[in-house]
Amino acid sequence: MTRVFALAAFVGSVFAFVSASHGALFQYTASLNGGNESPANGSPATGSVEVDYNDAAHTLRLFGSFSGFPAGDTTQAAHIHAATSSPLTGTAGVATVAPAFPGFPLGVTSGAFDSTLDLTMTSSWNGSYITAHGGTTSGAETALAMALAAQESYFNIHTVNVGGGEIRGFLMPVPEPATFGLAALGALGLFAMRARTKSAR
Repeated sequence: MTRVFALAAFVGSVFAFVSASHGALFQYTASLNGGNESPANGSPATGSVEVDYNDAAHTLRLFGSFSGFPAGDTTQAAHIHAATSSPLTGTAGVATVAPAFPGFPLGVTSGAFDSTLDLTMTSSWNGSYITAHGGTTSGAETALAMALAAQESYFNIHTVNVGGGEIRGFLMPVPEPATFGLAALGALGLFAMRARTKSAR
């Protein structure tokens, strides 16, 4: 039994360390397709994106890939839209820099990207988004952080043939390390209860 509690203490300390070291990082992912557009379309293209928001460093990293756009239907723009009036539905204006953030491949039918935006710089934002949120980058960052947390933001890729957006996906939170730590502690608790029951027989 002592061994069980020692293991529980170890898992708890690891959980605390991981939580502290990742406390400022919020991760979101989205699967991109035409069915997620509003209105939905039958595009054969698909893609995926991960967005890592660091509220201490004030950065937003976007990375992922896309493929399957028909020949000639090349990428024209890509950015985050926020905030919709309801989670996981509707449309919203462009939040991040337009037409696309640095490093996003334009004029192609497939590609990959990895770019980090400095949210303290006006060049990382759509000007109208800053204006709508107090006229400062800090106001824009706060608004986007809230939209991400509320699942009211989406990543959209616009193309020559579908200028309003051909594939998109709402950004969903990735479970934090805390979730896995708690699950491990729960499993240890069940193991301890089972061991106690056996020893009582």
